Amino acid sequence: MRAQVIIPQYLILGLLAGCFLSGSALAADTPETLPGAVVVNADEVIKLQAAGVPVIDARVAAEYSEAHIKGAINVPYREKSLKEVAFDPSHDEFNLAKLPADMSKPFILYCNGPECWKSFKASTAAIKVGYREIKWYRAGFPDWQSRGLPTE
Repeated sequence: MRAQVIIPQYLILGLLAGCFLSGSALAADTPETLPGAVVVNADEVIKLQAAGVPVIDARVAAEYSEAHIKGAINVPYREKSLKEVAFDPSHDEFNLAKLPADMSKPFILYCNGPECWKSFKASTAAIKVGYREIKWYRAGFPDWQSRGLPTE
């Protein structure tokens, strides 16, 4: 004969609430602004790209090869640092040499939307070395795809 274990409903609800609360705390979105960069939307990306401004995908190569904004180049930001504004870039890898040589020329950086920190961190790294015309597409690839805009 098996023993029956009865778990009080309040305990189950408490555990579930704790899981939800801790999950949202771990998955904080990027800030809505970034001093030194201009946040752009999809319409602005379209106009800038049409004017010859390079679009840089900061996602890892596997994500880029799956699909990306048409014409974007991949300069992956490999992050091991915490997903927070005060992250330590010494834990991460980002090849700044693959960004445009002229630090006064604009370029667009994006990744997987507000919960993805790669383009935020890549933009921050670029600002620190002197780039002055960074356009940060914070809404990123999910927004681009949801609008049915060109991908490859």
